Amino acid sequence: MDEEKIKRLADHLAEAERSGLAVEPITKIEPEISVEDAYRVQLLTVGRKVNADDVITGKKIGLTSLAMQTLLGVDQPDYGHLLDSMAVENHGHISCKKVLQPKVEAEIAFFLKRDLKGPRVTALDVMLATEYVVPALEVVDSRIADWKIKLEDTVADNASSGFYVLGGRPGKPDQIDLVMAGMVLYKNGEVMNTGVGAAALGNPAVCVAWLANKLAEFDIPLKAGEVILSGALSAAIAAEPGDSFRARIAHLGEVGIRFTS
Repeated sequence: MDEEKIKRLADHLAEAERSGLAVEPITKIEPEISVEDAYRVQLLTVGRKVNADDVITGKKIGLTSLAMQTLLGVDQPDYGHLLDSMAVENHGHISCKKVLQPKVEAEIAFFLKRDLKGPRVTALDVMLATEYVVPALEVVDSRIADWKIKLEDTVADNASSGFYVLGGRPGKPDQIDLVMAGMVLYKNGEVMNTGVGAAALGNPAVCVAWLANKLAEFDIPLKAGEVILSGALSAAIAAEPGDSFRARIAHLGEVGIRFTS
């Protein structure tokens, strides 16, 4: 796909952010778009934000559950970029004027103490490169109307990223069973779902290794100091004004967020 089409698709998604109105899928505009082209759209969008003085703080991994992969007809995850403008303090709030159709997921976040670059990164490499892990909430959001997305749509849309929240107590990855770590997600004080680390490709560290190896295709490393959201441990829950969410992950504590009008 030529650069002019890539630019047009990035403009299409940017219009949704400017107007606050979701737009039609990019796969409807360009039915022949490839996943590689979709990542080019994502990189252009992120590059524009960095040029406007935003800062890349890390990466996020999506589609780590078999259910979501089956839904979109894919056999691997996808990824997006985290930016400083997306970070929200623990137990802080998000105005619903800043999102279109938000949903909340609970995850384990990895803080890296050294670079990871594929193509042959393993889960053990990830563990050795991780300073600590903490519980996280990701607010996923789609610029595509009614979440009617295909893989190429969500990839181009920065993996349907919105905001992220980090909390809890930092834990050393070699002192916590990340596979069996239990998670409980609450909405307005009510348990909505539960999960364990194994819900993310069997092991959250495997997700991070996948990402490092995938980014090698674009000659992009995971950098020391970055935070990596390793993938949802259960289904995403829709959020509306007035809703509050919190998640507890065994041995790592609690993280929370509130939505305002």
